[in-house]
Amino acid sequence: MRIGELSRRSGVPVPTIKYYVREGLLPAGELTSPNQARYGDGHERRLRLIRALLDVGGLSLAAIAEVLEAVDDPEQPVLKVLGAATSRLTAEGSGASGASGEADPEEAGAREEVAALLERRGWRVHAENPAVRSLTGVLAALDRAGHGRFVELLDVYADAAESIARADLDYVRRRVVREDLVEGVVVGTVLGEAMFGALRRIAHVDASDRAYGGGAQGDGER
Repeated sequence: MRIGELSRRSGVPVPTIKYYVREGLLPAGELTSPNQARYGDGHERRLRLIRALLDVGGLSLAAIAEVLEAVDDPEQPVLKVLGAATSRLTAEGSGASGASGEADPEEAGAREEVAALLERRGWRVHAENPAVRSLTGVLAALDRAGHGRFVELLDVYADAAESIARADLDYVRRRVVREDLVEGVVVGTVLGEAMFGALRRIAHVDASDRAYGGGAQGDGER
């Protein structure tokens, strides 16, 4: 297909496609004449992945380039490719790293709580993983706000997280193309978290109504 058709099928404007080619994010098309190039399904799939990383994952183009480099390296195991995508999503998408400035008592306590959680559950995650730093920052913020006892719910949340993670991996395993695997991680990580958050809020409404009553069914909130 020519670039115009690729643009129509992918929804990406022609100037943007050319920019991605110049930046090395998208392979150049096969030249059919000095001014014409032919593109294939692989280009459309790559554009879909770039859009997922950019629009859904919120990654910068520099971060996307790193992920695509891992995707294109045949020596990289699929697990490493998925890890590259996940780590970039966590690093760029999470604002609560808890890593700025000197550690305060709340952050120190949060680090201990998270370390104990990892050991207790046997999770094979490095202490400097961006998600671990993010959780540390969240717990420290809760403590500063006077809700440090929220850590009592850590294992409840961890049980739910493990169940969701297994479901996410089952979904990803059904993908056979490396680009589709990475896109599955993006969608599962970003939209999956949004979906879980919405379900959690719905469950809160239902649980509150059952516990305290209030007729939430008829007030447009349930």
